[in-house]
Amino acid sequence: MADYRPPLRDIRFVLEHLTDLEALCALPEYAGLDPDTILGVLEENAKFVAEVIAPLNRVGDLEGSQHDPATGTVRTPTGFIDGYKRYVEAGWPGVPFPETYDGGGFPWLVGISMQEFISSANMAFSMAPLLTQGAIDLLMHHGSEEQKEKYLKRMVTGEWTGTMNLTEPQAGSDVGAVRTKAVPAGDGTYRITGTKIYISFGEHDMADNIIHLVLARTPDAPPGTKGISCFIVPKFLVGDDGSLGARNDVSCVSIEHKMGIKASPTCVMSYGENDGAVGYLIGEENHGMRYMFTMMNNARLSVGLEGLALAERAYQDALQYAQERRQGRAPGATGTEMSLIIDLPDVRRMLLTMKAIIDALRAIIYVNAEALDLANHHPDPEVRQRSQDLVELLIPISKGFGTDMGIEATSLAIQIYGGMGYIEESGVPQHFRDARITAIYEGTNGIQAMDLVGRKLPMRGGAIVGSFLADVAALDARLAAAGTGFEVIRTQLAAAHGVVTDTVAWLTEHGLADVRNAL
Repeated sequence: MADYRPPLRDIRFVLEHLTDLEALCALPEYAGLDPDTILGVLEENAKFVAEVIAPLNRVGDLEGSQHDPATGTVRTPTGFIDGYKRYVEAGWPGVPFPETYDGGGFPWLVGISMQEFISSANMAFSMAPLLTQGAIDLLMHHGSEEQKEKYLKRMVTGEWTGTMNLTEPQAGSDVGAVRTKAVPAGDGTYRITGTKIYISFGEHDMADNIIHLVLARTPDAPPGTKGISCFIVPKFLVGDDGSLGARNDVSCVSIEHKMGIKASPTCVMSYGENDGAVGYLIGEENHGMRYMFTMMNNARLSVGLEGLALAERAYQDALQYAQERRQGRAPGATGTEMSLIIDLPDVRRMLLTMKAIIDALRAIIYVNAEALDLANHHPDPEVRQRSQDLVELLIPISKGFGTDMGIEATSLAIQIYGGMGYIEESGVPQHFRDARITAIYEGTNGIQAMDLVGRKLPMRGGAIVGSFLADVAALDARLAAAGTGFEVIRTQLAAAHGVVTDTVAWLTEHGLADVRNAL
């Protein structure tokens, strides 16, 4: 396995030519920033991740996290505690969050760039801050001022981590089947009882406290998703002065033995085995699913990014191996020495396919992240709405296509390695194993397809996707003006545009009346 080399040049190209850093820095929210500052921060973050976090990737896969049934505690792999401590001390967790909560005040686009670095370097490690970001996002939008004051700053700085507790044995993609109970205690709090599964970093030893956001039902809640509420359930209760108090009635019963991301403890969490876990209602009862959807776009974009990140890491490994491994004779080779496999047409084709996947994913996902920033912070309501429309259209594509292609790219890396790619010691099987979950969690890719076809394409009577396709078509004039060197690209773009246009038209005609026709 090659050392991770952050692709700063490629990321800088996307930031400078496909997104508009100047325009982002001109927004009132980011008035004190400039592109040079942003690029400087990314360079420092890339260096830190490559030197501190990336070396923990292999040991994390070999050791995994370990659960002690006697105490309910989880021990993370060697080096993870120190790596996370240094990550927090350097101030990296809070960079894309508001300064109000001790964040860095940078755009989400910068946060996405940093997520690419850390997910490429060590995806399992990256899941602790990634899940915390989702919890922060929900609390910022829907928590009370008291809740924000008590929890957000320490979560933003990384001193405390956060989790999202949705899934139960009978409630996977169908969240409406949740059975965890929340009973009012008469003092403004609730007592939570139930079991949650697949909770990433639900228990660990890297932070002083873990703030669980838990979906549960109150006694008189209506059935389905309309009867779900959301609660803060801290591992340790927090005093009014911010000090840690007694251990809450929540414990990790076991952790899963997984195909990949082995260093990330995937926990079975038990709430209320004794007197009931103390929970604090976020917002109103029965609004939990609406609150969850607030952070869903960011979360799904981040998972799509994981596909990109692992494709990049696998590509770096495969490229280095192809530049060193000699085998066979390339067409036209002279002399007696065996050829480098990078000179073999099939290997070169696979490498170029991987590179094309990476460049396409980075473009889609970073433009998607920029649209999120504009939708949230642009002063012009028309620009905000137009940007939000683009976000809605691109999210299922970023997540679904991003993760499908991440799996494809990591599989190609194994193929380039040949027989050695099937051997764990080479390191490349880990990328494939880590990538495989991305098409499953945060909404399976089948759900992304249903979201795209059933909700996003018909939005505003098809006007959103129509506007997007018009923008793509307009590229032809720019390519034509750029000279004859782009003729092949123009031909392929026109063909792809025609296929997508015809597909959208068919789906609109046959799918709106009965979505089953479209699926």
